Parts: sequence; C-alpha cells; structure tokens
Amino acid sequence: MELRDIITGSAPGARLSESDATTHVERRRAPSARFALLDDMIVERGAKVDWDLLHNLHYKAENLPMGPKFWRLRLGDRTIAVLVIGLPKLMLRERHVALSKIKPGGKETWFTNRYRTDWINDNIRVVSRFVTDTQFRGVGIGYRMMNLVARLEGRRLIEIQSSMSKFNQFGPKAGFTFVRPQNASKYDIGLRFFRSTFAANPADSELIIQEIESADAPVRERMIQAGREFYYRHSALEKTGNNREKGAERVAKMDIHSIVKALQQLVLASPMYGLYMNPDAGRESLPQSLPLTAFGWQKPYEPLDLTRLDA
Repeated sequence: MELRDIITGSAPGARLSESDATTHVERRRAPSARFALLDDMIVERGAKVDWDLLHNLHYKAENLPMGPKFWRLRLGDRTIAVLVIGLPKLMLRERHVALSKIKPGGKETWFTNRYRTDWINDNIRVVSRFVTDTQFRGVGIGYRMMNLVARLEGRRLIEIQSSMSKFNQFGPKAGFTFVRPQNASKYDIGLRFFRSTFAANPADSELIIQEIESADAPVRERMIQAGREFYYRHSALEKTGNNREKGAERVAKMDIHSIVKALQQLVLASPMYGLYMNPDAGRESLPQSLPLTAFGWQKPYEPLDLTRLDA
C-alpha cells in the first residue's frame, strides 16, 4: 500500500482523481509548534481582583509594589495571566550601569536630586509581578504579553529585575536588554553574619532551620532575634512603601522559616536587570487592549503596526 492510499483511505492500487482526494498534505522545511488558543487571547487593563485570583501561584504572593497597575490576559471571560507594573526605585546599581547619565555624581545638590527623581518617575516603570495560570504555561504567553504591556504602559523605559531570567529567556524574547548580574549589595556583610551566627551553608535553608530548631531554647532565641535584627537593619524593603509604618512590627512577628527566607533573599539574591526602550512611548493612538498575537506584527523593538488591528 502506498502512502497516498493510507492518507486518503483508498483501496490499494486504486486510481485517484482530483475529486477523490480528501486530504491535503503540506511539508514545511522548518516546522514549529503553535498553540491555537493564542489567537483568542487579549491583553488589557486589569484590576486587583485579577491579581487576587492568581497571586497564590506567585512566589512573592504577600506584597505588591508601590503604585501598582494591573494588566491581565483574557481568554473569553477567564483571566489566565496577570502582570503588575510598579513605580521604580530611585536608586538602583544595575540601572546606573545601563543608564550611566543618571548615576549620581560626586557633587549632588537639591536640584540634581529633584531632577533625577522627577525624570525617573516620569519615564520609568517596573515589571514587578507576573504570573500565569499553570494550565497555560510553556506556550509562549510570557514574553508576548510582557512586550505588549511594556508598549501599552506608555513610558519610555520599562525595567525588570528577575531571578528567573537566568534560566528562562522570556526577557530577551520580549525585547529587554540585560546587564551583567551583580551580587546583592549586602552580600559581603551578609555572609559574615551567616558565618558568625550559623554553622550551616548560607544557601541551605533546610540545614539552617534544622540548626536553629535543634539548639537549646536560649541559643535558639538568640539566633532568631539576631536574624530579625540584621534583616530589619539592612532591608530597605521593610522601611519604604507599604511596609514603612509596620515594617518593624512585621519583622518582629516573622517565624523561623520566614526570617531565613528573608535573609537569603537579602544577602544571596542577584536578579538579572533588564531594560526595554519603548518604541511606542508618547504615541497617542495606542489602543486600550491588543490581541496577544499583535506581538508578531513587528519585531519586539519596532513600533506597533496598528494597520493590522483593523484587518
């Protein structure tokens, strides 16, 4: 039996006319998988209720950034992904590498500090949280949505600090350019603290917790209190934004697991810093929503081809 007989269901050796052929076979030199539901997904403004729906799937589910704005990816009536945009930090080492002209110089004045602050707040926003429904992961949603939101947000520059970017290329695919990763600012002093307080490897949270829990009560309490004091003293996160008023109280209530996690994040984290230069910044004709497939209408760093929107 020939291949064409198997495809069409014809009897072996039967002669085929054009009317008999019911299946068309197409061979592509470079085939690639495609998720058909992408055509029906819409990027649009969301609300906190969308974040509340999916936030438990995010590893930083507890807190939101300052000035959060919510974007969602909708499939029918269902929210399947949420991206939270936040206000930028005013001082950031990695930003000073990428944008050396706004790095503080040797002679700072009230005017230069005020100008830098205004410029950063006017021109920069941050991809702060991004979570996708587990049912739709691995099909190309992340980088497409992040690129479109970075455009629709309307600012000149969009930042991201992401540990996952070391292992997943969604940032570069979305058009973000990354600088060389750096150790956390508290890396050296933090390692000295770990080594003077615990015998376990600073990166092994389970062994640190076991060491604390197995210690005598007075020693255990000293370890926990030392961890709380070091974390609060060196953590800007607990002294700014939503935590400014209750940071000390929140840290004082941290259990063993929470304080070890917070210490490791403070000392060992070295997220990748990426920057997207928005080619659509200041454009008045930007729509309020876009199909997710609009990502493919142009290259990630080119202006949106809105002629395709009405096609």
